[in-house]
Amino acid sequence: MPTATPASIPLNDIVAMPAHALSEAIRLRQVSCREVMAAYLAHIDRVNPKLNAIVARRDSDELMREAAERDAQLDAGQWLGWLHGMPQAPKDLTAVRGMVTSMGSLVYKDLVTPHDSIMIERMRASGALFIGRSNVPEFGLGSHTYNQVYGTTGNPYDPSRTAGGSSGGAAAALAARMLPVADGSDFGGSLRNPAAFCNVYGMRPSAGRVPFGPAPEVFLKQLSYEGPMGRTPRDVAMLLSVMAGHDPRVPLSLSDDPAQFAQTLDADLRGKRVGWLGDWNGYLPMEPGILDLCERALGDLAAVGCEAVDYRVPFAGDRLWRIWLAHRHLMVGGQFHALVKNPETRKLVKPALIWEVEGLDGMTARQVYEATEERSAWYQTVLRMFDEVDYLAVPSAQVFPFDAKLDWPKQIAGRPMDTYHRWMETVTPWTLAGCPVISVPVGFNGAGLPMGMQLVGPPRGDLAVLRLAHAYGQARNWVEDRPPAALWQ
Repeated sequence: MPTATPASIPLNDIVAMPAHALSEAIRLRQVSCREVMAAYLAHIDRVNPKLNAIVARRDSDELMREAAERDAQLDAGQWLGWLHGMPQAPKDLTAVRGMVTSMGSLVYKDLVTPHDSIMIERMRASGALFIGRSNVPEFGLGSHTYNQVYGTTGNPYDPSRTAGGSSGGAAAALAARMLPVADGSDFGGSLRNPAAFCNVYGMRPSAGRVPFGPAPEVFLKQLSYEGPMGRTPRDVAMLLSVMAGHDPRVPLSLSDDPAQFAQTLDADLRGKRVGWLGDWNGYLPMEPGILDLCERALGDLAAVGCEAVDYRVPFAGDRLWRIWLAHRHLMVGGQFHALVKNPETRKLVKPALIWEVEGLDGMTARQVYEATEERSAWYQTVLRMFDEVDYLAVPSAQVFPFDAKLDWPKQIAGRPMDTYHRWMETVTPWTLAGCPVISVPVGFNGAGLPMGMQLVGPPRGDLAVLRLAHAYGQARNWVEDRPPAALWQ
């Protein structure tokens, strides 16, 4: 049987639109919310069975009724905001009122959440319509989206490969045009790694940019941030303008006006210095081909006026890894300690969670304090680095999308990986620093598998990072140039 091609199965114009164009078309009544919902549901029916990216789907008739209500609001002159009438499938880690938040766990597979997270409150107020959930790894642990509740999410470029994680369902759905934009969250690269694996943009904002809560997560989530994903930097910025802004329930949330992200991203970047970190002077093992793709992408940054320079980080990689492990044990192990200590729930959870909890059990209060001192030293180092360059660039992943039957890569370029997240080490320094980071697409290897590069800005430099990503995307548009095979096959 011949393979389907773009010519034989044309893509619906509505699902093909960038989100910013779709939002404007809805606002101007050029397309109805019912037409948008019908187009997306039909497209999801055709594509999602290949990928399993969107799970816990809601009833289509009910969704069409909600879309009709959004049209009635427009008829009455009421436009709720940028997401008015746009289908969304919130990540299955964030609370959505009236929907199951399973976290990919058998423990919570039937748990209906009675409230919205702050991010979802804001998306709902902006007019979003929630059609289901995007799939995640169990408890968001590891950058490979599989669990015992909903199964495995495949990569839109090759469904036998992983879509990454923990925002793997979000990235796969976004790349396959099943969502106009997507929300995600990121502790250990969970917005950046799946974006790289699925040829889209994923942004981890600055610390406090998107309030994570409400309680009891306010002080617990000091390294796990929620943020936007999109097929263009403009879409990422517009979704961030909905998500961002101070909330009194989260005392460390930033008070800057989120409307800044809805302004133009055009900027003069001539003379801006981008420090290229590569493989951290040989410390990070990389699968062949990744550095080559990223270095070619640096040429695209040069085309918009930036100067890419080799940069050596004045901080040892193994020292950073020790800081990471301590904080990871503290925050993950503390959050889920009760599940692992209860014999009835312990048998239902994945080994990675048990490992994190037991790691916390082996730590002393003094070790926790020393880890925070070390993290402070790293933060001061990062500030000095940004005195020398305007941005930093480093690969978003150390491997290309791997076989979805694996739980995680056990070695890279012959080097063994000693933990379930060691193979993602390239993302952890920027988590610890609280810097804004966006993963931008940089192309494909010989097997047709995508890769991305992290563009890192100084703390609170979110708009500057988005402007750099926008300029890069204008120079090289991998999203439009290489749509995934899952759209047609």
